[in-house]
Amino acid sequence: MSERQPEISFDDFLKVDIRAGRVVRAEPFPEARKPAIKLWIDFGAEIGEKKTSAQITDHYTPEGLIGKTVMAVVNFPPRQIGPFMSEVLTLGVSDANGAVVLISPDGDVQPGGRMH
Repeated sequence: MSERQPEISFDDFLKVDIRAGRVVRAEPFPEARKPAIKLWIDFGAEIGEKKTSAQITDHYTPEGLIGKTVMAVVNFPPRQIGPFMSEVLTLGVSDANGAVVLISPDGDVQPGGRMH
């Protein structure tokens, strides 16, 4: 488990824009240092489609991710991951073995819906 972080204000939390998105494309990312999958996620008309990579190969295959709704931070600056530019941070939680399990809403939500 990771260390608990210091307290922040509610206003700080509101600065983090976390949205629901639907995976529309996924493919292996063999150039990554650690096994990863490239994702293209639709966040609706306001934000559009954004791409990212995630180290989620222990629990997911590219084919199995298509159509899955995930949660992601959409207002971080883009980050170069090897030859790939990541535009959002897909959110997950580590399982008992340290492998990432994606965070998903447990009901049907529209792409672009903001977490609150």
